[in-house]
Amino acid sequence: MIKGFEFKENYDFDDLVNIVKVLRSPGGCPWDIEQTHKSIRANFIEETYEVIEAIDTDDEALLREELGDVMLQVALHAQMETEKGSFDIGDVADGICKKLIVRHPHVFGDVKANTTGEVLKNWDEIKKRTKGQSSQTEVMETVPRVLPSLMRSSKVQQKAARSGFDWPDISGAVEKVHEELGELESEITRGDNKAGAAELGDLLFAVVNIARFIDAEPEEALTASCDKFIKRFALCEKFATESGRELKSMTAEELDTLWGKAKDVLQSETE
Repeated sequence: MIKGFEFKENYDFDDLVNIVKVLRSPGGCPWDIEQTHKSIRANFIEETYEVIEAIDTDDEALLREELGDVMLQVALHAQMETEKGSFDIGDVADGICKKLIVRHPHVFGDVKANTTGEVLKNWDEIKKRTKGQSSQTEVMETVPRVLPSLMRSSKVQQKAARSGFDWPDISGAVEKVHEELGELESEITRGDNKAGAAELGDLLFAVVNIARFIDAEPEEALTASCDKFIKRFALCEKFATESGRELKSMTAEELDTLWGKAKDVLQSETE
């Protein structure tokens, strides 16, 4: 038992910061004391995705819990730096408050921005200026490489488009997909897997461009397709079992027939 710790009916953010400090103090929790930024890096990613899951399922209770887990990650990382004497959670809060004020001159200043487009344009210009970026290339290079590739591709393309480097309409993006697909098919025919992998990347990048033109989030679109595939596959497996067969024993034509049947069933359920 930590001496002097006050148990409460309700705790606030300051209490969270104090609890994390206690956990990492001598006599606290051996596991918490041993952690570093890198050792809990994966935890931060996992907790973030769990917040996304709560949002996607409209689960308010789960969202409240998972947001708390993300706050814990922030408090842990800040406490590690506090122990080093570099900064503390107050400095983190100060930094984000100042950033929000500077990047919202239409709220905290006299700049006019009546539309979301104007807000985003101002945001990008202010961000570029405050970070000392002199070119759009430098802006694109700030997009983290650790982002999921589809998300990173989308952000890079958005930043390129804001500099005027873009197709005039979606037809150019669609044509580019056909071009990249043709190049991939050529490498497949040649049997050059290394070159094929490069062309596959170009094809995926081109497809993300189309997502941008139709206001679709590529990560979400692909997630939905994965879910749809699993549902159809489950039905195919069910149909095969009902006929006394296994999927691996079926021909390509039989599998295609099952796939079509599963597709029809799921479509009828949504109509």
